[in-house]
Amino acid sequence: MSLLRLNIDMEKKYNIVALLPMKYNSERVPGKNFKEFQGKPLVNWILDSLLDVPEIDRVIINTDAVDKLKSMGLGDSDKVLIRERPEEIRGDMVSMNKIIADDLENVSAKTYLMTHTTNPLISSETITNSIISYMDALKEGYDSLFSVNKFQSRFYNSNVEAVNHDPQNMIRTQDLDPLYEENSCLYLFSKESFGSTNARIGSKPKVYETPFFESVDIDDAETWKLAEVFQRFK
Repeated sequence: MSLLRLNIDMEKKYNIVALLPMKYNSERVPGKNFKEFQGKPLVNWILDSLLDVPEIDRVIINTDAVDKLKSMGLGDSDKVLIRERPEEIRGDMVSMNKIIADDLENVSAKTYLMTHTTNPLISSETITNSIISYMDALKEGYDSLFSVNKFQSRFYNSNVEAVNHDPQNMIRTQDLDPLYEENSCLYLFSKESFGSTNARIGSKPKVYETPFFESVDIDDAETWKLAEVFQRFK
């Protein structure tokens, strides 16, 4: 990419930009992001869903695998910008917030939507609905949104102490206060909310429950197989 082209891209103001960070190395599933999942490379699943959302103006792929993506036919386009990750924020131990901060510093937008290549089953419809929920949440005083799995089960901590229920007063699980698990599927935030916490979850976040069969996050060989099973039910 020419320097002139890069400067033009960086200076353009986007309304909603999707951030799709991706690294070359994967410890538990080697080559995970490029491995074929149900007929196409894993990265293409979430990328295709993002590109199907008209509200998203641009998808930014912050990566240390530019050459690998090019060999797969993935390059810059009107909707996709591949950013080469700086050396100082490469590696397995680098905080994702530092990678997000690098994108926010270089790509202006009113709203940022972040997801991962490891969430292949998230649909364009769910992404659109999360955007709608985020916009509504802003009107209610929230500053960010993140996706969750909702649980209404009896939980215990490492000391085998009840977390969300009273063992001496057994009520129906559907009547328990729900607990929410951050599932890493979707985050929506602004540069201002990110600055308030230096994180993708702002100081007053809204939770957004994603559909069960879309919410698997591929982290190892077992969750890869689980995603293959879930894909049949989408």
